[in-house]
Amino acid sequence: MKKILVTGGLGYIGSHTVVELQNAGFEVVIIDDLSNSTIDVLDGITNITGKSPAFEKLDLRNKADVADFFLKNEGITGVIHFAASKAVGESVENPLLYYENNINTLVYLLQECKAHRVENFIFSSSCTVYGEPDTLPITENAPVKAAISPYGNTKQISEEIIIDTCAVSKMKSISLRYFNPIGAHHTAEIGELPVGVPQNLVPFITQTAAGLRDELLVFGDDYPTPDGSCIRDYIHVVDLAKAHVVALQRLLLGKNESNFEIFNLGTGKGSSVLEVVQTFKKVTSQKINYRIVGRRPGDVISVYADTAKANHVLGWKAEKTIEDALSSAWKWEQKVRKL
Repeated sequence: MKKILVTGGLGYIGSHTVVELQNAGFEVVIIDDLSNSTIDVLDGITNITGKSPAFEKLDLRNKADVADFFLKNEGITGVIHFAASKAVGESVENPLLYYENNINTLVYLLQECKAHRVENFIFSSSCTVYGEPDTLPITENAPVKAAISPYGNTKQISEEIIIDTCAVSKMKSISLRYFNPIGAHHTAEIGELPVGVPQNLVPFITQTAAGLRDELLVFGDDYPTPDGSCIRDYIHVVDLAKAHVVALQRLLLGKNESNFEIFNLGTGKGSSVLEVVQTFKKVTSQKINYRIVGRRPGDVISVYADTAKANHVLGWKAEKTIEDALSSAWKWEQKVRKL
């Protein structure tokens, strides 16, 4: 069994990826500082897969601790790096936190990978690197534009750091640029459970339906879209998790065509915020109080993926529908809130 390090492995996307890695026969070691997750997620992973991954609570901002971790954990053959702060709005309000947490930690991790000859690196990137796109859908050849938010900028800078590292070492890396992950595992053992007020649309919807929030705020209805609300490409988190396993296997088998590759991960279809609200109401029969407010700083108008490269080169395709995702998200919320 290949031993894979997953940073941020108890987070939302990380935990679902750990499940898929274990199901594919990998041995998983998780690092997480529990800043946006809880230790209970470990039980959820174990309940789904029948095996508990190794776990160490560690803050990647502490360089000495990162070095010590690699000394104690020999035999790691690949890294999937999720650990990062990820809220666009928060990054606008607190940019230095994002630069410290997303950039410094990546540098420390890459330094130890290089020192311990860990040569396979999957990076959790984002469609935010494209900014406001010139054309839709967005291909991997679309220009990386000046970032609209510090969060988006950290993803751009991180990719540049990885490219430069690959150029002077034996490291091979794949950057997976996700669109908007939603949903939960069908068992309702793991799902999206943000600490504090949700920054993403779907957990805000489910928390409003569950009575934790009085109303959902829709940021803007005056965008140049069919219903005036922003359009995003919403992808089921389980589909997204499976793509990480496929990408990792590509590196381990030496099928990569260059030492740094990029793939967009989405469904190829855009849905507006108001469409998502209406679809949630339809699949769950729940009422949602929502109110239109002003635009939110850092939001782009419309983004959705051209997934042809991931479909043909990786042999991966999103299979689950937005209805599947919203239904599973509500099932997860009901379990968490004991509804």
